Formats: sequence, C-alpha cells, structure tokens
Amino acid sequence: MSKYIYSEELLNYRFSDSHPFNQMRLVLTTELLQALEFLDDSEMVPARKATDDELKLVHTADYVEAVKQAGLGTLSQAKCDSYGLNTNDTPNFSGMHDSSAWLVGGTLTACDIVMTGADTTACNLGGGLHHGFRGRASGFCIYNDSAVAIEYMKQKYGARVLYIDTDAHHGDGVQWAFYNDDDAFTYSIHETGRYLFPGTGGINEKGEGDGYLYSMNLPIDAYTEDDSFLECFKESVEVACRFFKPDVIISQNGADAHYLDPLTHLHCTHHVFEAIPRIVKQLADDYCGGKWIAVGGGGYNIFQVAPLAWSQIWLAMKGIPAPSGNLPKSWLEKWQKKTEVTLPAKWDADSENYTVIPRRVEITEKNRRTLERVIQHYE
Repeated sequence: MSKYIYSEELLNYRFSDSHPFNQMRLVLTTELLQALEFLDDSEMVPARKATDDELKLVHTADYVEAVKQAGLGTLSQAKCDSYGLNTNDTPNFSGMHDSSAWLVGGTLTACDIVMTGADTTACNLGGGLHHGFRGRASGFCIYNDSAVAIEYMKQKYGARVLYIDTDAHHGDGVQWAFYNDDDAFTYSIHETGRYLFPGTGGINEKGEGDGYLYSMNLPIDAYTEDDSFLECFKESVEVACRFFKPDVIISQNGADAHYLDPLTHLHCTHHVFEAIPRIVKQLADDYCGGKWIAVGGGGYNIFQVAPLAWSQIWLAMKGIPAPSGNLPKSWLEKWQKKTEVTLPAKWDADSENYTVIPRRVEITEKNRRTLERVIQHYE
C-alpha cells in the first residue's frame, strides 16, 4: 500500500560537518520507524540516480554542467557566483552532482511507484529541496527534486499535479518553475518573508498568464502556534484542491515550523506534524484516488524534532493513528550517545516545556485576515 524510498546514497548530500543541513535525520527517522516495527524491509525501495536528461526537465544544461565542475573543484569562483554555488548557504562539496542527482532520483522512484499503480503512496524523505532554481542553487538546495518530479509526472503520465509545501520557508524554487503553468498548482504555507529567507511568498504571488491563480501562498506571522497554523492550512489547502482537481499530490514536509527549530520563528509543536500528513492523506483520498508522494525538506533540529515529525508521514500513509506514550528505549539509548541535547522520552515531550506566546490572539486574527484575502480569489 505504501513504499519508503531509502538508500545509503541519499546520505551523501552533505555540505560539511558544521552545516545545518544534515541527512543524518533521515537515518534517525528510518531507525525510529523500524524500532516501532512500523517499517519493514518489504516496504523499502532503493533510490536511483536521476539522469542528466531528467534533471534537464527543469534545470538548464549549463547549470547541470556547472554543478558537475563545481563538485570536481574545477569551476571558478566567478562562475560559481553566477550559479549560486559555493556560497555560505550552499557551499561546494566533492561529488555534489551525483549526491544531488540521487535525491532527485529517489523522488522520481516514488513518482513511478504511485503513477504506475504499484502502490498509492510513496515517500522520499531525503528529498524536498524546494529552493533550487532552473539555473541557480539557493538555500541549501542544488537540484530541485520536487520541481523535476512535477514536470516528470506531467510529461510521462499527463498528470495534473498539486504541490503542497508546509515548510517554514517559502517554496520559491517550485513556485517559479511553474508560475505560468495551469497543469501544476503550487501551494505554500510558510512564515512570512518579512523575517525569514527567501523573503518571497506574498499573497499577491498568484501565478501569471495561463498559471494565474495556480500559485497560492499563505504567509503566516512569526510565532504562529498550532491552532492558527492548522486553521489556515486546512481551509486554504481544501480550497486549492477543489479549484485544481489534481490527479496526484506531492507534498513537501519541512519539519522547521517547530518551536525548537534553530533557523525559524514559528512556534508549533509536534501536534502540527501529526495533523499535516493526515490532512494531505485525506485530500489525496478525496480528490485523486489516494495518489500521494511525500518528500522531506527543512528541519534543522535533527534529534528532537525531525525524526518524530517525519515518522508521522509514513504512519499517515499506512493509516496508523498518531502514537502516544514513550519512544522506543533502544532508539533513545543509541542516539542519546550521539548528541548533547536531551532526546524526547515521549511523543509529546515538547508540550512540557512549551511557552504560550503572549500575542496569540493578535497573531491568530492577523493570520485569519491573511487567509481570507488568499481564498477570496477562488470562491
């Protein structure tokens, strides 16, 4: 019924030991699911490396070549600058083309599983690199696996694709790739760009030409909490589905809206990450015969947040209710030795140290006004 894409090659996307983007969170998530006995070998499918032609469905040929040269250390800094490479956010590393192409290939593997009917749902939690542009790297992202996947499903399967992005950062790279396209709908709920990279994703970014109204952005205020986030998400994403009537959904599931994330300013708990994939699963069941592909994304607290948040995606795909109580002892004992931060002993441990935001009422009302301004165009 569901497939979980996983290969050791997905772990090679690593800028440096000090860089916040750390694919070790994928190992933590996978081992947590295995410790819970909710993931077995029969459900795991190896990723593959995307071909150059597949990458070029979205990315320019000169950019793909530049990434190859950068990974070999033969691209000048001036050329790197023109392609957004070797920056503080997205530094060069050896073999970066191959490592990035594996992430894309993992997402394409999930697409083929779903679109051929082998299974109705599949996830590649190693993907979700939504800031990559056609000819430029940005925000930790070299190749944009979600954008390539959308174009791949459009061309190979003639699919109308709804992209749902719940990362705290705006899904800019995917949006701009399909800004004039009415066969793809890009939806992003994110922290307002007034305070956070990439600074885009305002409510007036609605698409252009044939793609007008096929881009929906819901920028929510800094320090938004669970109830306001979910109120805005549920209502707006339902409107998007009714309007677009997708054949398949691909969701980007950043785990950085959590109040413990070091790079963002939203103030959500694990309750949001329990709810989001189950809402998406219901939409897929209601609108496109259950066809749903999920990828990862942001999430920079790799020990306390990302594994618990991403586990919920797989559980939602399998129809398993959100667990409660203690986390597996074996998992805690192994990974506590790897970090100085205290791992959560229970699924809801984050609620114990939660501080309510004093401006809750004001923020909630502001988000409601934003929601109303967004959905008015579709009613």
